[in-house]
Amino acid sequence: MKALLLIDIQNDFIPGGALSVPEGDAILPIVNALQPHFDLVVATQDWHPADHKSFVSQHAGKKVFETTQLHGLDQVLWPDHCVQGTPGAEYSPALEMNRVEAIFRKGTDPKIDSYSGFYDNGHLKSTALAEYLKGKQITEVYLVGLAADYCVYFTALDALQEGFTTYFIEDATRAISAEGFAKAKADLQAKGGRFIQSQELLS
Repeated sequence: MKALLLIDIQNDFIPGGALSVPEGDAILPIVNALQPHFDLVVATQDWHPADHKSFVSQHAGKKVFETTQLHGLDQVLWPDHCVQGTPGAEYSPALEMNRVEAIFRKGTDPKIDSYSGFYDNGHLKSTALAEYLKGKQITEVYLVGLAADYCVYFTALDALQEGFTTYFIEDATRAISAEGFAKAKADLQAKGGRFIQSQELLS
């Protein structure tokens, strides 16, 4: 059984949003075309309280994209984004949501960030996504969404660790930085992640 995981396809990550990923909107037609080809479609949603400690606004004198420490972990300081209940946290209106069976919210604890759809960055708390997928007899996960070098990458890492055969649909993701994505891709491939193009599933 195969699941398609839609990672954080939210307004703030799309051009015009608070933390826009270059060409983030280009994935939408591909993601919509892929959905009918899967047994299960689920989505993750970045869902931050307004005082989230990953926001640069919470650190006087710091600049966007500087690094600090949270819970002993390196933390990039982001522009305020995907704040609970704001339009930026909503899914892109161009994203087909009818087939999405469940939404897993992450980043809700103000004290720690959560890139992965499975766990926070310290692996302190689970979102219960792994249990949900296993309960649906899913053995293969296919990842699409934003951003390829952060939330999609960390979700893929945890999917591998949870024992899922993990596919990264490369043309259905976009990265914040090409250099960051090259590192993420090499790391995932070394750990058994597989990279494919959407045409391999659509043709």
